[in-house]
Amino acid sequence: MKRKDFLKITAPALLLLTNGQWIKAESSYSKKKRLLRFAVASDGHYGQEGTDYENHFTRFVNAVNEAHQKDPFAFCMINGDIIHDDVRLFPAAKAALDQLIPKYYVTQGNHDHASPELWENIWKMPLNYDFEVAGTGFIAATTSNEKGEYTCPDLEWIDRRLEYYRQHERVFIFTHINPAKLTDNGIHCPELLRLLSGYKNVKAVFNGHDHYQDDIKRAQNIPFIFDGHFGSNWGTDYRGFRVVEVMKDNVVITYIMDPFKKINSNKM
Repeated sequence: MKRKDFLKITAPALLLLTNGQWIKAESSYSKKKRLLRFAVASDGHYGQEGTDYENHFTRFVNAVNEAHQKDPFAFCMINGDIIHDDVRLFPAAKAALDQLIPKYYVTQGNHDHASPELWENIWKMPLNYDFEVAGTGFIAATTSNEKGEYTCPDLEWIDRRLEYYRQHERVFIFTHINPAKLTDNGIHCPELLRLLSGYKNVKAVFNGHDHYQDDIKRAQNIPFIFDGHFGSNWGTDYRGFRVVEVMKDNVVITYIMDPFKKINSNKM
């Protein structure tokens, strides 16, 4: 990678090279070389007792909107634990997230105790779904259920979607709970890992759930990327979200917003 391909940015980020290696970078490609840009956040825990959850949501929405107005996102993914246990909180949480300017998607977390029917009625999207932006496949899969139990993603469904996207340059996957047991609160889904490792265009899996985790971990050469939290009463000492930028040459740049300034909290 030649130095002339880079421009200075205000804070360090991480690059995912075409060979799957993550490196720290003090500079970034120009916007002209960018294919798409999106945001990922998790763990708002709307309604959690003893927390200022309404202000947490407002601050998060304002931060994403501000970033979007400066440099637009294709979408924002809210990767689970939107509410805290009580499904009656969904309408208020949705009303808060509806203030986001960019289009947003959601996944189910273990505190989002909704049946498949209730979930789709509220969010107008199923628990498992996929979509495509700029030639990139995105797969969103639940890792919980109405009882809040930890579950591995639907293997057969993911296999079908990965096969559908086999000819795409890249695929990103969103699951609330880490399925590689890379954290104390993760789950062990060895069959899923074997499946993912067979598709070389799977660039990363994004996880929430572990509020203290905001770095990149690896299992079977697959990057698992965490984003801390934007609500709740525990976790990183900031509440923010992650930005991901995909370049035309398949390089991926990612960093954390804290939530109005760019930081790099990842440990390599």
